[in-house]
Amino acid sequence: MKTYLRHFSVGEITEGFVYNELEGKGLYGLSGRLKIQPEYQRNYIYADGKRDVAVITSLLKGYPLGLIYFNKPTVDTLEVLDGQQRITSFGRFITGKFAIKDENGMEQYFSGLAKDKRDKILESEILVYECEGTETEIKEWFKTINTVGVPLNPQELLNAVYSGTFTTLGKAEFSNSQNANIAKWGAYVSGSALRQDFWERALEWVSGSKDSIGGYMSSHRNDSNINEVKVYFNTVIDWVSSVFRDVENEMRGVEWGRLYEQYHSSPYNPEELSRKVQALYGDGYIKSRKGIWEFVLGGSQDSKLLDVRIFDAPTAKATYAKQVREAEPLGISNCPLCVTGHDANRTKIWKFDEMDADHVTAWSKGGSTTPENCQMLCRTHNRSKGNK
Repeated sequence: MKTYLRHFSVGEITEGFVYNELEGKGLYGLSGRLKIQPEYQRNYIYADGKRDVAVITSLLKGYPLGLIYFNKPTVDTLEVLDGQQRITSFGRFITGKFAIKDENGMEQYFSGLAKDKRDKILESEILVYECEGTETEIKEWFKTINTVGVPLNPQELLNAVYSGTFTTLGKAEFSNSQNANIAKWGAYVSGSALRQDFWERALEWVSGSKDSIGGYMSSHRNDSNINEVKVYFNTVIDWVSSVFRDVENEMRGVEWGRLYEQYHSSPYNPEELSRKVQALYGDGYIKSRKGIWEFVLGGSQDSKLLDVRIFDAPTAKATYAKQVREAEPLGISNCPLCVTGHDANRTKIWKFDEMDADHVTAWSKGGSTTPENCQMLCRTHNRSKGNK
């Protein structure tokens, strides 16, 4: 790969700057020669009133913005390889998309700045390395130089590796913060559209797992549509919203794709599920609410999904002491289940650290986590007991 050091001014780079507010990305600069956000680039994430403002403040103070890298795919065109957040920030400011505060705390748009300040921004020098190489070389370099600053997340890296029509269409649908469906999706999927979380989840669900996303993107890289991904993703979301009428915060980030595959063919009564979910929400013994939905879908059998509050140490020690006091005079084990057996353990007095505190009446059958419902069992019996 060949590299050449070039010098540009901010004014030159932002000549003909175009920014798409709907998709949240800078499109072109250098009078149309520069593509600011090629397919392998992440979405613009500096529009937070802090990082974008910091870029402009740096220019006004004469601070260097650091090296920027352009890829040169053809003789007459350039693409931003690294630096699109900075370029988009000063491009947006110059075209009046946001304001900064002056020394008096007053908001100032570019057009309202004093001429000397406007000139200082436009004349600021930007050092750029132009890179020429194969697609593989360029993308490997892209991954390397993006290990600093705000690092690319796994899906952003996959977008870069498998850039093409399929990825472009996917980002337009799932990474567009203006998409009207984001609010609905956001009830069940955690993360940010701009950081590719919805796109990643859609790919994970349709491909079967996170580990399969790369292979799926590779095989569909040149597809002219993303119909399969859209249909599957929306089918899962529609299934969840039809089965569970109540929307709770903890539903965000649940493995809905896996649960859909496992349970979508089973019939459910939404009203009955709603009652069960609300009852579990009101149960103070449940530590993991995220497991509630899988718990009820599975017939309310696997209480491990709920991480039910265990007995505290004082309760366990008091119960242990009581069982030892009662067992020793009778010559029987302090584990009530060992007593019913026929081996040597039926008379064994177990040490405290060889036993576990357990519910006499299982929590899933209405038993409470109180001293009256606590018993100490040897670990072998406790692990085999389950909800019996």
